[in-house]
Amino acid sequence: MLKMERISSRKNGYIAYLRQLASDGALRREGGETVLDGEKLLGEALASGCEVTSLLAAEGSLPGRVPEGARLYAAPPELVAYASPVKNSPGPVFTVRLPERRAPERVESAVVLESVQDPGNVGTVIRTANALGVDAVILAGDCADPTSPRCVRATMGAAFRQSIVEADLPGLARLLGGWDLPLYGAALAEGALDIRSAELSRAAVAIGNEGHGLSPELLGLCTGRVIIPMAPGSESLNAAVAAAIVMWELSGRRL
Repeated sequence: MLKMERISSRKNGYIAYLRQLASDGALRREGGETVLDGEKLLGEALASGCEVTSLLAAEGSLPGRVPEGARLYAAPPELVAYASPVKNSPGPVFTVRLPERRAPERVESAVVLESVQDPGNVGTVIRTANALGVDAVILAGDCADPTSPRCVRATMGAAFRQSIVEADLPGLARLLGGWDLPLYGAALAEGALDIRSAELSRAAVAIGNEGHGLSPELLGLCTGRVIIPMAPGSESLNAAVAAAIVMWELSGRRL
């Protein structure tokens, strides 16, 4: 029989830790773990070999798969919902160690996000990169924290498998140089090449945020610029949508 510690108070230290972990990026990075919710993500974490360190479930409602070695807690459903990073969640709530962020030795395709601050957009890009076989997602500038519960949830488990690298601009230049990978900037600029005509069989493409696009500093690292053609009168695309089109051009030819 599984041994579970019962929790009945919002003042419990573990409950306080879960809520702080959800909102405190420094704490997540210091401890090397994040807090997530739901059987779907729990299953994805376990299937990817990630270490689930603790689990909080509603009394009488254990998930189908219980992680070995994790600290187990049970609480009334309303307390599980209070501890969850998701509103009105039935749980389970769990903490998990995310994979170490290491740059791959060899990269044939990469997408670079610069200062994309919405965690849902960043998570969606990571999910799409994993689905399309893009080797690396590089987060430059002031991007959303890839360890945040909202971002990881938006990846639908891809964050446990996809190579994600955070880098400042000098670090980005070193990465691209080490991979001998040309960088193209997606930008509305005179002379930008229609992305459908660009040679992207081995390349990285950078996407900026929706408000300001790519910075002059990052554009200075680019070999060239590409543009996604749109119908006359159309506004700019959502960053995650633009990245999805770019990644299809990067990797769709090899799928």
